[in-house]
Amino acid sequence: MLPISTISSLFISTPSRRPELDRMMEDARRHKFDVVLVWACDRLARSTKHLLQTIDELNGMGIQFLSQREAIDTEGPLGRAILVIVSAIAELERCLIVERVRAGMRRARLEGRQIGRARLDVNRDQVIQDRRSGMSLTDVAKKHGISRASVCRLMKEASTTADAPLSALVGNMREQASAAGAAQ
Repeated sequence: MLPISTISSLFISTPSRRPELDRMMEDARRHKFDVVLVWACDRLARSTKHLLQTIDELNGMGIQFLSQREAIDTEGPLGRAILVIVSAIAELERCLIVERVRAGMRRARLEGRQIGRARLDVNRDQVIQDRRSGMSLTDVAKKHGISRASVCRLMKEASTTADAPLSALVGNMREQASAAGAAQ
């Protein structure tokens, strides 16, 4: 009998990047276990196609697949048919949830509500002035109750917005100097 190993962080929201699932499949290829036990079929894969591919690969290696919630025997044709139906319904449910969330966010934006983290409530000009006066990043951050990264970001934003008027000012000064030289 092979040892039981648990993979607790197997589930990441997108099927394209699931390192724990990849690690489990590598261990399956090395025949480190005989059975894969999941709470529900939809916890193993995010789409019916992916679930069937994964189960086919496990069956090909002689590894049994068990789902606690559905209690389906995937060995026979009837069990496989039920598995397809259950996974299709789970995929539909997931798509509907995503659709509802997007619709709710869209409605909230139309109503003018803030989506995501609220903007920093800090005197941006004072942060920039303190940093330009020679205060260290850490001191400015502590004084205003923000992170050092926020100070850096505010300084970067200030330099990019300050560069545009500065270049226009330099251009105007050159024009005035050339006009003054031509007048003499």
